[in-house]
Amino acid sequence: MSEPKFLQLHFLTSYPASLLNRDDVGLAKRVPFGGTSRIRISSQCLKRHWRTAEDSYALSNLGLPMSLRSRKIFEKEILPPLVREGFSENAVRIVLDEVSKLLLGKSVGKRKQEEEVEDAGTATAETNQVIVLGRPEIQYILNWTRTLLQQFSDDPKALKKHLDNLGARGKEMRQNFEALAKNCKAPLGLDAALFGRMVTSDILSRGDAAVHVAHAFTVHGEEVEADYFTAVDDLVAETEELGSAHLGETELTSGLFYGYVVVDIPQLVSNIEGCDRKEWQSADRTLAGQVVEHLVHLIATVSPGAKRGSTAPYSYAHLLLAECGQRQPRTLANAFLKPVDLTRGDVLKSAVLALSEYLQNFDRMYGREEERRVAAIVDLSAFPAEKVASLKDLATWCNLMVKT
Repeated sequence: MSEPKFLQLHFLTSYPASLLNRDDVGLAKRVPFGGTSRIRISSQCLKRHWRTAEDSYALSNLGLPMSLRSRKIFEKEILPPLVREGFSENAVRIVLDEVSKLLLGKSVGKRKQEEEVEDAGTATAETNQVIVLGRPEIQYILNWTRTLLQQFSDDPKALKKHLDNLGARGKEMRQNFEALAKNCKAPLGLDAALFGRMVTSDILSRGDAAVHVAHAFTVHGEEVEADYFTAVDDLVAETEELGSAHLGETELTSGLFYGYVVVDIPQLVSNIEGCDRKEWQSADRTLAGQVVEHLVHLIATVSPGAKRGSTAPYSYAHLLLAECGQRQPRTLANAFLKPVDLTRGDVLKSAVLALSEYLQNFDRMYGREEERRVAAIVDLSAFPAEKVASLKDLATWCNLMVKT
């Protein structure tokens, strides 16, 4: 097989008595599928836990800085060092306010904020939206702001005119940020190189995600129970007051989840190495392979979950299937379009069988063009993929598929 362009990862993980991902009213997230309501874990939830994991396979252990996402990047990362250098705090805030307008554009909320600032006679360095910046970008903005302060701190009108002129030459500013990619790896931050960055700015470059994550869902209909709980006041004697100090109710769910992740290998190499996507094959793919190896471990072993203190929702995947190939990826979620029957014996065994049969039927219709490896703690005697002994073996194989 020629060099694969896509790595697909499929997993089955079960969780008992948990509340992994809540909606706006505190209930478990759900999705209808195949005419049946399923419990769901959002892709955003999954990505955040993989991104912030702190174990031995954490992305932050790969030697590249992670991105920073916040409304307070200018306030916390750029303003303080400039004030320590001796610049007036108010002058720094005025300059940063103008810089943020140029880099991020003006929303209705931002214009309203400007009017409030003008009325109060102050300036704010806080943005009205969460932004994602890489450490090289933050350092560039810091250096640029310092230069602007040295030139225009005593003349706000000249500063505004200067930045307006730069905004009119937006292409020039965009090129300055894009040039950062030629001097460092993963200029947007390693996690943004994986999961992307969406911006509305004409100057900051959008980062296309190299890792595509589907919402995980239960392979069977939802299983939910209302959990009634109480809290006891230790300082109230039983003879003084009957009952509890607090009564509450929450949802608990359990289920076997199917999850699906796609790694766009050319995009990953491009995002990490700063090369054109079309030139990915000639780029150094060593780091991209290591990233994928870590990601495989994270997908199998890092659990999302709210209510950790009261449910300990920690589980490892029962099965992880990896596929490498060149054609367009496709989910295997439709193996569970008909929900697994919870009343018929072993749910996990039934789910593995459904996945195996669907994959075999898919191969008969479309042909098998991908190389496959599967690791599992369940019987895989009839599964249409080469078996590996352990998760580590599977992760190593995925690394080799990317970098060789």
